Amino acid sequence: SDYYIMVLLVKHILLDVTPDKKEYTPTERSSVSLSCTYETSSEFIYLYWYRHYPNQAPQFLLYKGARSWSSDEHIPDKRYTSTTSRTSTELVITNLTLADTALYYCALREYTQ
Repeated sequence: SDYYIMVLLVKHILLDVTPDKKEYTPTERSSVSLSCTYETSSEFIYLYWYRHYPNQAPQFLLYKGARSWSSDEHIPDKRYTSTTSRTSTELVITNLTLADTALYYCALREYTQ
């Protein structure tokens, strides 16, 4: 029979956001938690997650506020949940399928007020 390895890669877009782990190999129908650590002095922050398939444009998955904006979020797909702390963001994907094999980006947007 055929065996498939699901590989989720995590990269960062901005230099002040760092993936906590570069590669994940979960199993189908399980869940996985991807996380990034960030550093900024701003209290007004949005963390974004994107999924990128080869030869396609990155796809927006969600944004989640942090610090002073921690109550704000936009998560269209209910398979995804996200939590943020003062220094990190986490993306949890449930009910994994092979289609979740992709490169995942975490990005930070900060506002100065």
